[in-house]
Amino acid sequence: MKKTLHDVKVEGKVVLVRVDFNVPIKDGVITEDNRIKAAIPTIKHLIEKGSKIVLFSHLSRIKEEADKAKKSLAPVAKRLGELLKKEIKFIPQTRGAELETAIKSLKAGEIVVVENTRFEDVANGEVVKSESKNNAELGKYWASLGEVFVNDAFGTAHRAHASNVGIASNIKESCVGFLVEKELSALAAGIDKPAKPFIAIIGGAKVSDKIGVIDNLLKKADKILIGGGMAYTFFKAQGHNIGKSLCEEDKVALAKEYLAKANGKIILPVDSANNTDFKDSKATFSGVDLPDDMMGLDIGPKSIELFKNELKGAKTVVWNGPMGVFEMENFKVGTVGVCEAIANLDGAFTLIGGGDSAAAAIQLGFADKFTHISTGGGASLEYMEGKVLPGIEAIKNK
Repeated sequence: MKKTLHDVKVEGKVVLVRVDFNVPIKDGVITEDNRIKAAIPTIKHLIEKGSKIVLFSHLSRIKEEADKAKKSLAPVAKRLGELLKKEIKFIPQTRGAELETAIKSLKAGEIVVVENTRFEDVANGEVVKSESKNNAELGKYWASLGEVFVNDAFGTAHRAHASNVGIASNIKESCVGFLVEKELSALAAGIDKPAKPFIAIIGGAKVSDKIGVIDNLLKKADKILIGGGMAYTFFKAQGHNIGKSLCEEDKVALAKEYLAKANGKIILPVDSANNTDFKDSKATFSGVDLPDDMMGLDIGPKSIELFKNELKGAKTVVWNGPMGVFEMENFKVGTVGVCEAIANLDGAFTLIGGGDSAAAAIQLGFADKFTHISTGGGASLEYMEGKVLPGIEAIKNK
């Protein structure tokens, strides 16, 4: 077990916090601030304890000097100040005298926001990736600015960067924040110690993206329901005609192998919602053998019923990936149906592993019907694959 905020002394100390403030910004305006709000419980706790708080976050990717003008954390610091009703010091640098002085002059409960950590990926016009490749000197330098490190950025936990692994490896005391603690306990309940029956629903376009997840969950789940574009690679493996549907030819043999190994655990759709092209017009339906001129863009109505029946009585449900092209009005029906079915389960632990399925649930208005929706698509996916998350691994154990 990793140390949490309850296991470390933060009173009066300079506490470095890695948060995930990677929010969408359009023309200098934040269009959606959920990630900022998600960090507030940890920040408030540190304010109450009289810590001197230094916040680190990345914002998007920095590939050239020109990106820096558009990707400053200044608007984020401003928004955080509004949410906390508190003055926030923003330092437009990632290192140097101005930052060091600002941190030294912090009083109890005050906050400094450091400029976008990924500014360190480009220096003097050259791509150096000091942050995203976890440059040893940079991690050491940032760690030297404080006494305690708190990682509360689950979204980057699957990456070894200077602002998470680098700081954690070079500081005496570290722990996870409330957001990461909540993520880890939800993922553990959903994947490591699930109440049975345990049903996983895996969707999305490609089998290749989900190989690790299927592999790991075949050992744990009672059933795996498969939808989305990846289902057509499985149909092909069964010898069906999939028309113009998405298919990863190089994964057909693997899909065949999974079906044999699964021993009936893998449940595939029984019908398909199709169109002649990748466009949002009225669907035509077929079984799992499609006409040559059609492509499958969603699961059909019989599959939705089948999946609803399979979900009855489930005690743990983990969902990752949509059932079809949910951005299209005509082909979101499968995703909506599955989302509703999970949302209406009684007494089940229901977990969405971030990414598109989380976006779908939020967009469709089901957000508060799930036990937990992960804030980190990539990180929760790697957790589902049974991989170690470096950003968590680097934190001190209890």
